[in-house]
Amino acid sequence: MAKRSTKTKNESPSVAQALLAWYDVHARVLPWRARPGVFADPYAVWLSEIMLQQTTVAAVGPYFQKFLTRWPNVAALAVAPIDDVMREWAGLGYYSRARNLHACAVAVASEHGGEFPDTEEGLRSLPGIGPYTAAAIAAIAFGRRATVVDGNVERVVSRFFSIETPLPASKPEIRAKADTLTPDDRAGDFAQAMMDLGATICTPKRPSCNRCPIASFCSAHAAGTEETLPRRLAKKERPVRRGACFVLIRADGAVLLRKRPAKGLLGGMMEVPTTPWDGAEIDETALLSHAPAKLSWRRVPGLVEHTFTHFHLQLAVFEAKASAKAARDAEGIWVEANDLGGEALPSLMRKVVDHAMPDLGPLFSKNMK
Repeated sequence: MAKRSTKTKNESPSVAQALLAWYDVHARVLPWRARPGVFADPYAVWLSEIMLQQTTVAAVGPYFQKFLTRWPNVAALAVAPIDDVMREWAGLGYYSRARNLHACAVAVASEHGGEFPDTEEGLRSLPGIGPYTAAAIAAIAFGRRATVVDGNVERVVSRFFSIETPLPASKPEIRAKADTLTPDDRAGDFAQAMMDLGATICTPKRPSCNRCPIASFCSAHAAGTEETLPRRLAKKERPVRRGACFVLIRADGAVLLRKRPAKGLLGGMMEVPTTPWDGAEIDETALLSHAPAKLSWRRVPGLVEHTFTHFHLQLAVFEAKASAKAARDAEGIWVEANDLGGEALPSLMRKVVDHAMPDLGPLFSKNMK
C-alpha cells in the first residue's frame, strides 16, 4: 500500500504534529484499520463506518469480521440477496443502514466499476453515505484532506476551543474549528488520531489530561473546564408506545414469523406477529383483536421493553399453540426453534421470543451470536 507523507501544512502545525506523533505510537488496533502511515482498504473503511454509526467499536467488531469473511469485497456484497444481508445484520440495530449498505454496494458495482469514488462529492452521491462517512472514507482510504467529525471529535474540539454553545447547535462551529486543525497531509491518520484521543483520553467523564498529547494547547484544560464541555441541551423525555406480540407455536415446536415492510422501523426484518405500536394503555381485548388466529391465547407475565431513538416501547406478549387449521392458514413462515438464530430477528424480537420461550434460552442465545 502507498505510504503517506509525514509533512503537515496547517494553521496550527504543532497541534497536528503532536497528535500524529502520539498516534504513531498509541493508535488503537482495529480490524478495519491500516497501520499509521498506510492507506486503508476503501471497502473496509466504508463497511466499518456504516456499522459504527450509533454503535460501539466493541459491538461492531464481530459483525465486521463476519461480513468481511462472507463478502470480502464490494462486488461480492453487491450480488448477495438482501435477505442474507439483513440476516447477518440482525442484532446490530438501525436496520436502514443494512438496506443502504446493500444499495450502496450495488451502486458501486454497477455504476463505478466496483471502485469507490475517491472524493467526498463522489462518495456522497452513493446511497447511505452522508457528509461524515464521505469525509472519513476520502481521508482514511484515499488520503484526501477532509475534516472528519464524529462524537469523539466533537468532544475534543469543544474542549480544545472552549466552545460554549450547546450541542447540537454548536455542530457547524465545531466542524469549522476542526477544519483549522486538519493537516493537508495524513488527514486520515489525523482523523483517526482525534477519534482515538476522544475514545481513550478525552473521555466524557474524567478526561486524562495528564496523558493528552495536545493538553498544552487546550483552552478548556487551561481554564479547568474540560469536564463541563461539550455543553448539551437537556434531552426531552422519550414518549412511551405500547402494543403486543403473538408467539404462535406449531405442534412440532416451529414458530410463526413474518417479514416487516421494507420501509419504516425495522424494515425488512423478521418478526413474530405484532399489533401497531401507539400510546394507548395496554388493553388485552383490543390487542387480541390483532392476533394472527382465533385461539386460546395466554398472556406471558411481564412486559418486554425496548428503547428506540425516539420512543420507548412496552410490549405485552401472548403465546398460543396452533391448531392444525391455524397452522395451515397462518400468513408467514414457520421456523424450527433450533433455526431461529439464523433468521433476521432484530434485538427486540429476540427479547420477545426469549420472554415467551425461556426454555430455548441457551440454544437461542448461542445461535444469535
